[in-house]
Amino acid sequence: MEQKKEEIREDRLTNAMRSELMNQHLRIGDMAEQSKPCEKAMQYGVQVLTDAELLAVILRSGNRDENAIVLSERILNLDPLHPGLHGLNSLSMEKLLSVSGIGKVKAVQLKAITELSRRMSKEEARGSLSLDHPETIARFFREDMRYLEKERVYAAFFNSAGGLIKEVLISEGTVDKSLLTPREVFVEACECRAVSIVILHNHPSGDVEPSRYDIYMTAHIYEIGEMMGIRLLDHLIIGGGTYFSFAERGLLHET
Repeated sequence: MEQKKEEIREDRLTNAMRSELMNQHLRIGDMAEQSKPCEKAMQYGVQVLTDAELLAVILRSGNRDENAIVLSERILNLDPLHPGLHGLNSLSMEKLLSVSGIGKVKAVQLKAITELSRRMSKEEARGSLSLDHPETIARFFREDMRYLEKERVYAAFFNSAGGLIKEVLISEGTVDKSLLTPREVFVEACECRAVSIVILHNHPSGDVEPSRYDIYMTAHIYEIGEMMGIRLLDHLIIGGGTYFSFAERGLLHET
């Protein structure tokens, strides 16, 4: 009796594996109409599609061994630290091109998706950008910094009405250190005739507490700005989904 149960269990397992293998090799064009991602989206809306199905709509085809949905599932799990859609942001072009079934066109399409997503999020945040609320500035720049593996320093320049004139990448450093010097900041500020500045940089570690160098350089830039009539309004450190504001903590003047 026990042997019979074991045989049935093994039979079911074999059938499940066979079914999974068949689905893996099954072309999307040969799937049942209600299972095709495009048809599902047309009938019920794109919101019903899984992440893999959404990617499959973009990729359209898989490779010799996998259909587009299976290939998409594998791409979504390429980055062991950031599985899922977040992982797409951290995948380099080289990493994507190493995947069977992903050529130059598909790799560019996937990177274009992440860039569009970043720009859409940033454009949405632009509408609520306010110099009186540091969290709105942090939200605006978060998409630029969210997945960076090295520290970057940005400067945002504002006119007398508080409108954003432009944003500039000032420098890029290492995993735990960035290079922030006043010269580059004020050269850019003078060129665009800014009256105020916000400095931002990221901490890839996720710990947004400022270093002694961060505190010293912030005070130094603040003092130079006061002499030049170009006020440093804030220095924001972004990381781990949160931010640190020198203005909120009253640290702009500290040496």
